[in-house]
Amino acid sequence: MAKNLKLKSARAALDMSQQELAEKTGVSRQTINAIEKGDYNPTLKLCIEICRVLNKTLDDLFWENNE
Repeated sequence: MAKNLKLKSARAALDMSQQELAEKTGVSRQTINAIEKGDYNPTLKLCIEICRVLNKTLDDLFWENNE
């Protein structure tokens, strides 16, 4: 799995820590860290919640654009 730099960038753009994102999405900081490092593949439900908190779409953060 590749690192999710789009998620990390979107979180950083809002000056939000991993801990803050974790609290707002109901998961642990370690889970957010693992997603960003590419060590954990989140559920669709969690992906949607992360997008809601960061005001992004699934395309923005999680889908690869293979054009």
